[in-house]
Amino acid sequence: MISSFDIAKLHSLLKDFYQLTKIRITVFDDSFRELTSYPDEIAAIIVEPVAANMGVVPPADGFLEFLREITKHYGALFIFDEVITGFRLALGGAQEYFHITPDLSTFGKIIGGGMPVGAYGGREDIMRMVSPDGPVYQAGTLSGNPIATAAGLATLRILEADTDIYMRLQENTAMLADAVRHAAGNRVHVNQIGSLMSIFFTGEDVTDYDSATTADTKAYADYFGFMLDHGIYVAPSQFESMFVSDAHTDADIQKTIHVMQEYFAE
Repeated sequence: MISSFDIAKLHSLLKDFYQLTKIRITVFDDSFRELTSYPDEIAAIIVEPVAANMGVVPPADGFLEFLREITKHYGALFIFDEVITGFRLALGGAQEYFHITPDLSTFGKIIGGGMPVGAYGGREDIMRMVSPDGPVYQAGTLSGNPIATAAGLATLRILEADTDIYMRLQENTAMLADAVRHAAGNRVHVNQIGSLMSIFFTGEDVTDYDSATTADTKAYADYFGFMLDHGIYVAPSQFESMFVSDAHTDADIQKTIHVMQEYFAE
């Protein structure tokens, strides 16, 4: 019998667990230079198609297309982290929204309708490398959990049946974003795409991590406290994303706008 660890040593990251210094981590601006400088050493580019862990920062025009092109050219995998964007921007996630097909995609609890489960998928030749078809061992306590799977299927059926849901989400979130821009003026910068939104307390355009960190976190904390005191619970950190849900009614949206206007009028 071959243990799971023995299998993992053959073809998984555990094989070189003690040689992690060999892994090269690349930031956006260096993608082309790194691939051209090390064409045979870059295994993959992993990207959030819409950055949402430094606040919401949509990709620059042509950026994802560029990454798809160079990864194909140099034989590196292109991986979408759709933990946040999956089923949120569109039924087909960011890859449908931006019309780009990655080689692999990862998903979080949305795949289970909010239940604790995750999933990954992609090209057949890659997926066939996973045990039992291939040599890469993968397992998890909640893999295929029947309750999470049933919840995920129910969520997908709702999304498939309600063809207007993504348009409503976009309209309601844009309404919030426009209200903040009008009320706050140049005191803040608002990024919004689909049902994702962030209010950055900075007068600069926020297009990357460096510009995101120009935000005044103390001012955001004051804003958060004001909103909470008035019955609105927004993201507690400047660098977390605001998620608008279809469960939010028109009254919820209007109340939120009213409280935001009150705050910025002070």
